[in-house]
Amino acid sequence: MSRVPAPAPARSDAPSSFSSRRAYAVYAAAVVAYFVAIVHRTAMGVAGVEAVDRFALSATALSSFVVAQLLLYTLMQIPAGRLLDRFGPRAVITAGSLVMAAGQLLLAVADTVPLALLARVLLGAGDAGIFISAVRLIAEWFPPRKAPVMVQVTGLIGQSGNLASAIPVAWLLHHHGWTTTFGTLAVVGVVAAGVAFGGIRSAQPRDPLSHERLAPALRAALQPPGTRLGFWSHFATPFSANVVALLWGVPFFVTAQGRTAAEASVLLTALTLTAMVTGPVVGRFTARHPLRRSWSVLASCAVTLVAWVWLLVPSTPRPMWQLVVFVVLVGAGGPVSLVGMDFARTFSPPTSLGTASGFVNTGGFTSTVVGLLGVGVVLQLVEPDAAGTYSLDAYRIAFTVLLVPWVVGVVGVLSSRRRTRALMAEAGVVVPPLREALRRVRGR
Repeated sequence: MSRVPAPAPARSDAPSSFSSRRAYAVYAAAVVAYFVAIVHRTAMGVAGVEAVDRFALSATALSSFVVAQLLLYTLMQIPAGRLLDRFGPRAVITAGSLVMAAGQLLLAVADTVPLALLARVLLGAGDAGIFISAVRLIAEWFPPRKAPVMVQVTGLIGQSGNLASAIPVAWLLHHHGWTTTFGTLAVVGVVAAGVAFGGIRSAQPRDPLSHERLAPALRAALQPPGTRLGFWSHFATPFSANVVALLWGVPFFVTAQGRTAAEASVLLTALTLTAMVTGPVVGRFTARHPLRRSWSVLASCAVTLVAWVWLLVPSTPRPMWQLVVFVVLVGAGGPVSLVGMDFARTFSPPTSLGTASGFVNTGGFTSTVVGLLGVGVVLQLVEPDAAGTYSLDAYRIAFTVLLVPWVVGVVGVLSSRRRTRALMAEAGVVVPPLREALRRVRGR
């Protein structure tokens, strides 16, 4: 078995002026583009009812809109990572923003399902490299001790894009219609591309090895079991929140739980605010306890399972306070998924960090695609004549599909963690049992 390094120490080749205005200006340009990308990604979550009416969709067809976008996003992660290693964050973010703007413009004028699906494909392809490019810029411009927190701050700012979808985009849609809403989003995407092109610079020259072919680079990126631990951490934690935020939350709250559209928006807002509040806490924990990162992942999985069981076991609509608690509990999974990106940063060689980050980032979106499509298929099977409006019992059955990616993810985390810790022990880094660590803390 090949030797794999323990978590990487601070890189000596990183810029010395970490706190310079230049670093934060570059970072700001990247997160502006990422914020807009999240708005693009989640806009369909508040337009599900309008999409059903505009395109005469069934539940399976509606889920295919979001699945097509996320599937392209997932499939493009590793190619986007290689493009990132080769051409740098500025080119990847600028081009991605323009492709997403083109997708929104096409969606604004689409009046057939094939055109709408093509628009969603463009959105997924353009979105693929933006977040991992922002993570790469953090690794270049900020010191390792700040990186976990900065990644979480990036996620926090991105989550505010969910707020933009839940509130102003929803308002624009309900007051000015489909074409105006998605046309406006296209213009915003072009502005984001301009900000990225003008503001983003790389702190380090690209390594000549970044021009190597995809297969060798992919093997190098996937060799460390710590990178695979990052993948499974990202797979296991965010899909419940994504299923609610991206598609099925609003229809479930309105048609099955008897809530108004305004109350559904409040619930999506609570989901997003939870992620925004949780993110810095998770980042701080990750930075202070790098040997305990996997425990935050497993704890999030346990809390999410309890939340779903608590929601779905009763056969009657739940009170508003319980729905709020539910979205708060599952909302924490998004920030915890970014722990997987920290595994990629610490276990991957710098020359293939983009590829490794892309691979890790496929995890949560693979589980999300499975969840979104699975829920739609089961709803269609349970109530084939419901015409987009499904009963609470149908949703209770359909949401049990989410147990499948949950089990797969937890098993993957436990298995890859065992291999990672074994190789870390070979390198002289021994992770003491949790009970021993807690005993030390009490002793201090």
